[in-house]
Amino acid sequence: MKLHELSPAKGSKHSRKRVGRGPGSGLGKTSGRGEKGQKSRTGYSRRPGFEGGQMPLVRRVPKRGFTNIFKVEYAVVNLSQLAELDGEVTPETLAQLGLVRSGRRVKVLGDGEIGKALRVVADKFSKSAREKIEAAGGRCEERQA
Repeated sequence: MKLHELSPAKGSKHSRKRVGRGPGSGLGKTSGRGEKGQKSRTGYSRRPGFEGGQMPLVRRVPKRGFTNIFKVEYAVVNLSQLAELDGEVTPETLAQLGLVRSGRRVKVLGDGEIGKALRVVADKFSKSAREKIEAAGGRCEERQA
């Protein structure tokens, strides 16, 4: 078999509907759009969430809560991920390795074990992560924002 001999499986391809091509086609006159009205016109598209004039769901449901504009988001890295690294670990090296996105604040969490001394620089450390790094002979340095 060669590339030019390939063809789609029998019955997998359908010819497109040619609407408005006379009564014999079964899709003549109104072209499957029914009778008159907004939906029969060309260019019609209803906006998302429109419910025919009924009060839309997004307006029927009450508003709740608020957004804290001072909330600080951290990209998290676990000790199990740091265990594979050597020497000094900084947010920049983590970004180069694809563990976090660059420019994000980094928090180190204590999930996993670490067996070697690492110098870890991050914005925040969990209590267990700090204990495990220092128990392995490493250092935790918090980066100043």
